[in-house]
Amino acid sequence: MSILKTTLTVLLGGLFAAAQAQDTAHATSKYDQHKAFPAVFYPADGTLLRGGNGAPGAKYWQNHADYKLNVTLDTASHTVSGTTLITYTNNSPDGLDFLWLQVDQNIYKEDSRGEATSPVEGGRFNNKTFTNGDEIKDVYIIRNGKSEKADFLVTDTRMQIRLKDTLRAGGSKLQIKIDYSFKVPEYGTDRMGRKLYKDGWVYEIAQWYPRMEVYDDVTGWNVIPYLGAGEFYLEYGDFDYTITAPANLVVVGSGELLNPAEVYSPVVQQRLATARGSDKTVMIKDTVDLNNKSFYPQKPSLTWHFYCKNARDVSWAASKAFMWDAARINLPSGKKALAQSVYPVEAKGQHAWSRSTEYVKNCIELYSNEWFEYTYPVATNVAGTVGGMEYPGIVFCGSDNQDGGLWEVTNHEFGHNWFPMIVGSNERKYAWMDEGFNTFINKVDTKVFNNGEYFEKADEQKAAQGMFTDEADAIMNIPDVIQPDYLGFAAYEKPSLGLTILREQILGEKRFDFAFRTYIKRWAFKHPTPWDFFRTMDNAAGEDLSWFWNEWFFTTWKLDQAVKEINYADNDPSKGALITIENLEGLALPVTVFVKEENGKTGTVNLPAEIWQRGGTWTFQYKSTSKIAYAIIDPDHVLPDINPENNGYSGISIAKDVTAATVIKAYLNAVGGEEKLKAVKDLTVSSEGIVQGLTVMRINEYKGPGKFFQDITVPAYNNMDAYHVVINDDSLNIKQMNRPMPIAKDAKNSVEARYKLFPELEFEKSGYTAVLDPNFKVVNGQLAYLITVTAPNGVRVKYFYDKTTGLKVEQFTDVPGSTVMEFDDYRDIETGIKIPFSEKTNVVGQPIEFKVKSTKVNSGLSDDLFK
Repeated sequence: MSILKTTLTVLLGGLFAAAQAQDTAHATSKYDQHKAFPAVFYPADGTLLRGGNGAPGAKYWQNHADYKLNVTLDTASHTVSGTTLITYTNNSPDGLDFLWLQVDQNIYKEDSRGEATSPVEGGRFNNKTFTNGDEIKDVYIIRNGKSEKADFLVTDTRMQIRLKDTLRAGGSKLQIKIDYSFKVPEYGTDRMGRKLYKDGWVYEIAQWYPRMEVYDDVTGWNVIPYLGAGEFYLEYGDFDYTITAPANLVVVGSGELLNPAEVYSPVVQQRLATARGSDKTVMIKDTVDLNNKSFYPQKPSLTWHFYCKNARDVSWAASKAFMWDAARINLPSGKKALAQSVYPVEAKGQHAWSRSTEYVKNCIELYSNEWFEYTYPVATNVAGTVGGMEYPGIVFCGSDNQDGGLWEVTNHEFGHNWFPMIVGSNERKYAWMDEGFNTFINKVDTKVFNNGEYFEKADEQKAAQGMFTDEADAIMNIPDVIQPDYLGFAAYEKPSLGLTILREQILGEKRFDFAFRTYIKRWAFKHPTPWDFFRTMDNAAGEDLSWFWNEWFFTTWKLDQAVKEINYADNDPSKGALITIENLEGLALPVTVFVKEENGKTGTVNLPAEIWQRGGTWTFQYKSTSKIAYAIIDPDHVLPDINPENNGYSGISIAKDVTAATVIKAYLNAVGGEEKLKAVKDLTVSSEGIVQGLTVMRINEYKGPGKFFQDITVPAYNNMDAYHVVINDDSLNIKQMNRPMPIAKDAKNSVEARYKLFPELEFEKSGYTAVLDPNFKVVNGQLAYLITVTAPNGVRVKYFYDKTTGLKVEQFTDVPGSTVMEFDDYRDIETGIKIPFSEKTNVVGQPIEFKVKSTKVNSGLSDDLFK
């Protein structure tokens, strides 16, 4: 499941929601090594079912479910009706007196538990309209060729079948036959649905047949209800299914189409044959074919027959509006598969879905070479109403995605074919075992695809500001318990970051990749638990990582590493330095320290996490040859440090003749001088940034000292108005996704302080105080002056000015919730003043760099704009 639209709704707007900027000069450490490195972590010893080494044990078992499905799509009534025939095998050591099935369409009923537990203000998993759910007509149990009506009870999204005769252990089988129908909802909790485009309805059909619940050795029957956020836990089996629909539809589905000659015209068959031999995308159905009757067999309806082997689910899509293209997938073993995309003409274009098949082909090939070979004969990307959802061999992605956004969602959804389609974890309970693992491999993939076309280097220090809030949920929670606006972190980003830290900072790529591949190979088409993953990684990597699993997955501890002090042997820098660092929060992680000496020499020291086993302070020796200009922790911003301000330490004092006034004067001169700045009556700055592959446009408009207007839009989503800010002297109005956003008084003052036009012009006014820190600070590897300014309303803002250029490089307020802003690439604009053409900031914990595209000075902005 994609977090792209979830990200937009809770992320693009909340510019002030999560930063942890604060003064920690006298912070008290919260670190406790006894909690960080517990002696006991694993709750139980290994067994013959699940070994202590993380592998399936000698007596591991799992049940099996084969499906024969025959349904009809009625496009007039938008209904799917037909029969499910399940052959269920009980491989467990237990006799089963009853069976449990999932009937997920019932979540769309008005009286469903999912609807009752949905927030009134709406959300991704809220119903927009209601249906009658799964309308069960008949249920039969078939044994030894004899059929009898079943005793069954439907409770919300679950069906219990009570057996007259126990289904014996050790491989006994029975069949379940169910006649049913359901109306396809227009919006199916962003997992399925239908949407009307110019040339017809696009149907994306999922959770479309009664499915067996998993019976396993961990909890027996897994019967957590389907409420929306929690996904699925399913048995493996073979699927033989047919869809009967009008002949002018293109139908695509999981697995292999067994009867192409019956449903495809000769021209379609010829074009598909060409595509199967081509590494370039081949059009199967173009715009000229949309209303060409000869493109289809001349019959009122057709039956498409698919077969999918050893899968946990199947899904399909159908539309007469589909354009269609395809290309060959080359797998490591020499096998070939087919990448294909179907999309309405509205989604056509080289910045949109005309590149979809290229994306599908590349991500499947990259994952297959890196981790485990793709196991399905076809990989189909469907453009429709669903923002992003995954099924074996087929995924649904929003038709409005473009450029990097389309790559991101395509790459993510197909990554799910490894987690949880191949490695069958329990998504309903452990969302991070599919979403987090998948997000991790997505980022490995994106770095490689097309020489990093859409790769953005992460700044984990900035990301930490959203990920490690006081309201954070631990990863190890079921998704329906995690707060909706934190699910993207707990299920996706934080577990992904944890794996990245393991790979890059703790184990190294070779050890990590071997262990991760071992986990995939061991648990392919099986049902691992979190403990199976932890134990496998420990054993295959040769490292006791229990301390890391505990702190990262079970707690909400934060990271705050700091340089405390620098001393010299015999007070002589040429004899070496003693650098003392601190761990001020709960997390224990490795430390990288970059050191620069006054003579220009540099060095890097890498320290393992075990330095924190003895306490929260550590001193190490550095072979300096001159006085150290500065030492900085985590220079590449790869760790989620919530307070980067104390990461750098400079032992260099500022000259006594330098004052706050002289630093401010130098800045004003560097950007054009007071006279030119005061001549600016209004200023408009248009900028562009990228968030998760999506272009974000921002317009900032300033007038005088007290008026500010900001609008943030997302062009790929019909210029969706994601965020809107208006300041008019003492009034502040903020809208997020066109909804008013309340803001506390102290945060209000912080926001207003953030958007001052040339605030330095006000520092000499009555009521302002400006204090220069006596020592240089380190900002992005450069020495900087720190001036703390207190405004008449009591808001304190920290401004950092580069020692060499005098230009402002960073600022933030000390109000909790403030966002750090970094400035770079100063350029001349009209009237001869300079402004930064690069601003790095946060969008609810997601780092974003806005780059200026255009400016206007003194254009006569109307006061009406700021009402």
